[in-house]
Amino acid sequence: MYTIAELTEKINIAVERIQYNDDPKNLYDPIRYILSIGGKRIRPLLMLLGYNLYKEQVDDIMNNAIALETYHNFTLLHDDLMDKSDLRRGNPTVHKKWNENAAILSGDTMLIMAYQLFNQGMKNDEAWTAFIEATLGVCEGQQFDIDFETRNDVTEAEYMEMIRLKTSLLLGYALKIGALLGGADAEDVAHLYTFGEKMGLAFQLQDDWLDVYGDPNTFKKKLGGDIVDNKKTFMLINALQRANAEQRAELDRWIATTDGNPEEKIAAVTHIYNIIGIGQLAQEKIEALFAESLQSLDLVKVAEEKKAELRVFANRLLGRKY
Repeated sequence: MYTIAELTEKINIAVERIQYNDDPKNLYDPIRYILSIGGKRIRPLLMLLGYNLYKEQVDDIMNNAIALETYHNFTLLHDDLMDKSDLRRGNPTVHKKWNENAAILSGDTMLIMAYQLFNQGMKNDEAWTAFIEATLGVCEGQQFDIDFETRNDVTEAEYMEMIRLKTSLLLGYALKIGALLGGADAEDVAHLYTFGEKMGLAFQLQDDWLDVYGDPNTFKKKLGGDIVDNKKTFMLINALQRANAEQRAELDRWIATTDGNPEEKIAAVTHIYNIIGIGQLAQEKIEALFAESLQSLDLVKVAEEKKAELRVFANRLLGRKY
């Protein structure tokens, strides 16, 4: 069995070895750039970990894994443009470093490259179908996220479905594809998918929580950004649903405020969260999802020592101390 560090090194080498056309430079340079500025390589890593449960030689599916990473980074180019983000992984976003047209066209090219890479990898009809389902689902999730921007009546169930599609789906499918290519039976494939999906949901909710309660010295984004942008997070949705009339009126007032003091808005909304107990509610949901993810991993019918790296991965992703 490979360790997470060993697989990550293999992935980074494979990304560096991707072959590009020389011209036009302004089409391919943004792709080289976004793939070179880091990232955790979570999705290809999960695919290789899932495959390694059943097969020893992970190089056999490296093109499949890199296809998923290429697809993920394609979504980042377009997400950053739609969100008007200036930075990605501490570096200028593609539409800032080049222009909006570059983000669109280079992103489109990355999508095509992802399908090419997957097609060059190990062949399996079920895995190919899963790859299509995963890539389509992420786009559906992004559209729901956009739709939620103009709504103040988003329910928790709607939000959980949106983040399932946009974020956790690809984690589940990474494991599912790896297991399918590795020859796992249907039960193991299903359990590994659920493990990845539940883990991804917990991770996204933790990101919501950290935006409000994270340590400013370690959290990579500015605290309170979701509050300032009126993002329909688990936190805000539950605050709106659980607030009394006075609290709801104050939340509505802050949501409608577009030119106020951001720090004042963050402080005021956080104060309401504290009174209602939104932070604790989120932590309880995160713990429940994390426990469900590990229960699914327990059901996978391979030796426990083979699943050790997946447990390490889950704990690291959620900042656990094992």
